[in-house]
Amino acid sequence: MTKRLNPYVTAPDTMKPLIALEATIKESGLEHSLIHLVKMRASQINGCAYCLHMHSADALKEGESPARLFLLDAWHESALYSPRERAALAWTDALTLISQTHAPGETYEEVLRHFSPEEMVKLTLLIGTINTWNRIAIGFRSAHPNDRPGTAAHAAG
Repeated sequence: MTKRLNPYVTAPDTMKPLIALEATIKESGLEHSLIHLVKMRASQINGCAYCLHMHSADALKEGESPARLFLLDAWHESALYSPRERAALAWTDALTLISQTHAPGETYEEVLRHFSPEEMVKLTLLIGTINTWNRIAIGFRSAHPNDRPGTAAHAAG
């Protein structure tokens, strides 16, 4: 995969609002563990290696269990996620696959059982933001680093 352009260099002022939105979401009051799970789940659906690499490392650094990250692709079959997390993951799936799901009413109602209306807006912006980041990373072929412990390049070096 050949890297294309670097949007931070090519259009730094255009990237600033997205970076600011990311900072706002981080400080929104949503649990950081939930933010990581949502970012990981959307990145799985979109197939964004760069974002999966970054957000799994961030989640592990903040204390997320490897098992919950490994099982995230099958979250609906696992009891490792709370009802609130499950509602957020269902909303993530629905909005990430919006052209297929059209955000079903039952999914929306389930999210409202676990999130206040204000939190629902924050969660929805989180999902939209990670989907934007995925499109930037995939579209411009951002390559994840392979020098962290546990990677093939690190083991070979």
